Amino acid sequence: MPLSIVQAGRVVRLVAIGAGRGLQARLEAMGLVPGVEIEVLYNHPWGPFLVSVKGSRVMLGREMANKISVV
Repeated sequence: MPLSIVQAGRVVRLVAIGAGRGLQARLEAMGLVPGVEIEVLYNHPWGPFLVSVKGSRVMLGREMANKISVV
């Protein structure tokens, strides 16, 4: 399922990133690599999409979150 539909407060594991090399490299630089656990901190229809990865808070655009597959 895409990361963008995960409710706030849930912890998921990143499976794959369905994006081009540029976006994939940018996400990997932020610590978003396959196998990492992601905690969704804030996910509302408006405002930022905020997650916690390896103890750091990362803000993503909604389209970026749509390209990240998690379980």
